[in-house]
This record gives sequence, C-alpha cells and structure tokens, in this order.
Amino acid sequence: MNKILASKGWWLFLLIVLLGINYLASVVHTRVDLTQEKRYTLSPATKKLVKGLHDKVSITVLLTGDMPAGFKKLSNSTKEMLQELKELGGSNIQFKFEKAGEGLSDTDKQKFQAHLDSLGLKPTNIQVKAKAGEAQEERLVYPGALVQYKDREVVIDLLQGQDMRGGVQSLNNAEALLEYKLARSIQKITADTVPAIGYLLGNGELFNENVKDLIDGTLRQEYRFGFLPIDSVPVIPNVFDALVIVKPTVPFSNKQKLKIDQYIMHGGKVIWLIDRLYAEMDSLMRSHSDFVAFDRNLNLDDQLFKYGVRINGDLVQDLQCDKIPLVVGNYGNQPQMQLVPWPYFPTLSSYSGHPIAKNLDNVLSIFPNSIDTIKNNIRKTVLLSTSESSRIISTPAIVTLNSVKTEDDLKTFNQSFIPIAVLLEGRFTSLYTNRLSTGELDTLAGMYKQPFRAATEKESKMIVVSDADIVANVVTQNEGPLPMGYNQFTHNQYANKDFFLNCVQYLTDSTGILETRGKDFALRLLDTKKTEADRIQWQLMNIAIPVVLVLLFGAVYQAIRKKKYQAKLKVDKVDRLKGF
Repeated sequence: MNKILASKGWWLFLLIVLLGINYLASVVHTRVDLTQEKRYTLSPATKKLVKGLHDKVSITVLLTGDMPAGFKKLSNSTKEMLQELKELGGSNIQFKFEKAGEGLSDTDKQKFQAHLDSLGLKPTNIQVKAKAGEAQEERLVYPGALVQYKDREVVIDLLQGQDMRGGVQSLNNAEALLEYKLARSIQKITADTVPAIGYLLGNGELFNENVKDLIDGTLRQEYRFGFLPIDSVPVIPNVFDALVIVKPTVPFSNKQKLKIDQYIMHGGKVIWLIDRLYAEMDSLMRSHSDFVAFDRNLNLDDQLFKYGVRINGDLVQDLQCDKIPLVVGNYGNQPQMQLVPWPYFPTLSSYSGHPIAKNLDNVLSIFPNSIDTIKNNIRKTVLLSTSESSRIISTPAIVTLNSVKTEDDLKTFNQSFIPIAVLLEGRFTSLYTNRLSTGELDTLAGMYKQPFRAATEKESKMIVVSDADIVANVVTQNEGPLPMGYNQFTHNQYANKDFFLNCVQYLTDSTGILETRGKDFALRLLDTKKTEADRIQWQLMNIAIPVVLVLLFGAVYQAIRKKKYQAKLKVDKVDRLKGF
C-alpha cells in the first residue's frame, strides 16, 4: 500500500477505488433501523407489494410549503417513507412534492381544488407564523397526496381518521399510519379485481337515506357490491367474500339462519351490526318524554352464542360521549338550547392494539348494547369498548333526556371497557350440527354440491358490533345525508367510516397490508417547562460548545503539524551539515 501511495500513479489507484465504492453503493443498499419501534422498517406485505409492481405509480404529495412544525415533520416523514418505497420499487415508484394548484391560473387552480374535493381530499386550515411583529396568518393546506396508475387516480388523506384537536398526538398517529395509507392506496389502484361485498336484505335491515354513505360513499367506492335478498336464493352464493348485516328489525327464521350458518361454514365472512333493543332518537325527540327500550326478539341469540358472543338486552352509557342540543332554560318566551354531553352516545376507543382500530380517532356510537364473550375454541379480540367511566342499564332500559342529574348518578359510572365490537377468529362450528333431518341434509348437499358442513375447514373470521348506528348517517333537511360518524350540531367527524373499512379489509384481504396499521410511534417530547427554564444553558451547549470544539481541534491540529515539520526541519538541517 505504501509503495502504491508513493508511486506517481497513486491518484489513478485512488480514483479506481472511489469509482468502485460508488458503483457498489448504487447497487447495494442497506440500512440499520435502530429505533425501538422499528419505524423505518417496512413490513413484508409492503415489500412484496412494491417489488411486484408492473408499471409506474406516480405520487404527488401536496403537503409542502410554509407550515407549522408538526405538519413539516409529517411532510418529512412522508418523504422518507416514499424514498424507502422507491428503494424497493425502483423506477415504478415516482414521487414529487408540490403545492395544490401551484403555477396554475386562478381558474385552473379552482378547478384543480374542486377535483381534489370530488376525490375526497379536503383542505385543512393552519396557523402560520408571519414575520416578527406581525400577526399569525391562516392558510389552507391539503394534507394528502394524489396517486396515479395508468388511467386510475386515488387520493390519500394523511389526516383521515384523526381528530386534529388531539394536536401532536394526532399528527404522531398520522405518521404511524403512513406506511399503511401509502401501501393501501398502491394496492387499491393497481388491483385487477376487488372483493365482493353482499348487503343482506329481508329482515327489515336499514335500506334508506340513513345508509347512503355506507352504500354509495363507502362500499360501492371501495368494493364490488350487491344486495342480497336472503329469501330470493336457496343458499348464499360464495361469490360474496363478505356479508354485511345492518340493523335487522324482523326476527330471523331457522331457514334464514341456516343459510347464513352454511355460508360461514363454507368460508364466508360476516359483519354483524345488530341493535338488540329498539331505542331510537327520533322516538325521544318526537315525544319529548321518557320511553322504554324493548327487545326486538331477532332470534339470533343461539347462533351468535354458538360462534362465541352474546349481545345483551341492555343499554350502555359512558361519560366519554357525544353532545346533543337540549333545552336548559328559557329567556323570556324563547327556550335556551345548549349542547350537552349525552351518555347514551358513547365515543368508543380501542385498547387492544389490534390493527383494525389502532391509531384511530374515537368512533361514535348511539344506544349500544354490551357484549359478553363465551368460552369456546374461538379467539376473541375487543375492537371497540367504552371508557373507564361507563355503566350498563339493564332491561327494562328507560331512555330519558336527563339521565344524569346528581353527583350520586356520576358515581354509578364505575364500569370500565365494556365491549361493543368484537372480532372472532378460529374454526367455527355450525349451530345445526345433529339438528337437521336426512331430507334437509340431502337438499343442502344438492345445493352446495357437497355435504352439509358442520364446521369451517380452516380458520375464518367474523365481527360482531352491538350498535348498527355506527355505520348509519344523519339526514338533514338542508344538507341531506351526512357522512357516517358526523355530528351535525358539534361538527365533529368521528372515525366510523375508517373503522368499518378496516373491518371489511381485515376480513377480505389476505395480503397482510392492514397489519402495517399496528405500527406504534413513540412520542419523545421535551419537557417544555424544563427546557424554558434551562434555555440559556442548552443554547450555549448547542451553539458555543460546537464552535469551541472546532477551534480546539484546529489549534491541536496546527500544534501537531508545527511540531511534526519542526522535527523534520531539524533532521534535514542535520543531514545537510553532515554533507559538508
């Protein structure tokens, strides 16, 4: 090595080494994720999806420009995630950052913003610090991205499912969901086929403007969709990947239950959205008096019990709840209205950490019932439950506008985490095992072209929710049907739609993309009081110490260099004297 460096062509050798290192760096990429939560490690499902792309996916991120620190951090994290995807996808992943409508005329800019609005991406109002001495400015940003593949186009709303009143925590949740939202959008836009979802009819299920957002704004937008009148078919066809049963009001016959049972035994997935008791807000507002919530007698208890759960005939109340307008007094002849928390409308959360509901905002519930899990071979995961301050009102459950009147009433909210939505997974067994005649078994065998099935061949899944209003929407005279989970009085948007879509995806998608929602980003925040008190100390450490270190390094380097060359000069002088 010393000979090479001493030779005249040392620079040529160094150039070859540098070119070789650059070539290897362009071919071989590696990095080590040292974060505790592995935030920079992509899931196997995401890697498989991106590596399998056959054409270019273009992603235009609109979250850029002058923004508060939290939004800048989310923008930077989005860029880092896209760079990770590009490392895997190569030229099939293309991305850029630009402001919405930048460089367009006012007319074209308005058209572009209207296009984003039609795709479902709404602007967010943010506060931007102006120059010193000036007030803060309000600006609109689009916290999302446009994803394009061939002639298809979808949007990603990076803040969807987050209540921005949560501040830093909401932005942190949005950051944790980046991989899922990007991977899910790429999966959706590049898929050749999508699962088929059936909407069961025949037992008084919701089928009106109150499920317009569910049907037209959600299921038809995301999946192949079809109505299934249960009495019009001899068996439920396996063309449906999942079945949705929304708020039946008419009891099920044994014949109908057998159809659903055998659909499940043959691998079908079901989302049960059941209101066991009749308790409707319309009844309360019309009568302006108390009423008793009564059992609908749907004849589903034995079937759900067999699968592993029981929906109880009660009502759940929670101090963590939504608000409704109530008359709190009179001013002259005019009643005074005020938004008052109403415990019959709990806002539900997830405490299990399951990907379906993790990092989601609260889900709005209306007159939910409690759910008990039954001990059997089925795995149960509570997806949504009440808070630590809730209670159960047993049958006969009286619904009243003023259900909490005194401090003693508040003390009765002493139950915690009452289950409202439960995921069931495992090998289900049929309710009708050893209960059918030979003739009925022969008929089933002829319909299915195979014998009656007493259990699922492999593990299956279903989800039971004891409140169908989770997927319903309010209809107003002025605005018509509103989004599901939206309170027209407080204008709060809850995460009902995201929760439902995650449920459907978990039941129908076998790629594992939804598992990426399980990421957990730890917030490592500074102690604001301590940093303010020790501000001068930290400023000195961050500004003065680096400068001192650089100067110290320079002084030491010069001293060593001076000493080295002084010694060399002495040797040269001695050699010259010896030559004389």
